[in-house]
Amino acid sequence: MLAAGVPFATGAELKIGFIDQERITRESAPADRASKQLEKEFAPRAEELKRREGQIKGMQAQLEKDALTMIESDRRAKEQELGRLTLDFQRMQREYREDLNLRRNQELGALFERANRVIRQIAEAEKYDIIFQEAVYRNPKIDITDKVLKALAEGK
Repeated sequence: MLAAGVPFATGAELKIGFIDQERITRESAPADRASKQLEKEFAPRAEELKRREGQIKGMQAQLEKDALTMIESDRRAKEQELGRLTLDFQRMQREYREDLNLRRNQELGALFERANRVIRQIAEAEKYDIIFQEAVYRNPKIDITDKVLKALAEGK
């Protein structure tokens, strides 16, 4: 009775659909807009991280080059400064990843909420009995992902 086309006791057929959630995350217009927004929002921090990484690499190269000719106290001071800069960089990198993941999850949550509304509208309009988001196997005939992507692109 769970398979498409198996008649109920009343003789009606079960109408089943499937959506590929991964495709909606990758290919939908709202997902693309969210991705561009996140990129724009986090670009200054990413640039700052790149700048600091270059600064650390430059300082490390300079220290390696001059280590043998430097006074011991100067070398130690430079090594401590390099260590401090490296720790700051690692902290900034960790905060950046955490903040980016948090914002990405917020955007994905909003996308899935919107996609679920669209899926419900399609299900009601086309009289689906059930629509799956995950399946071990699915026949391409029941895949309605393209309809959902089109509806999301139209802003429904």
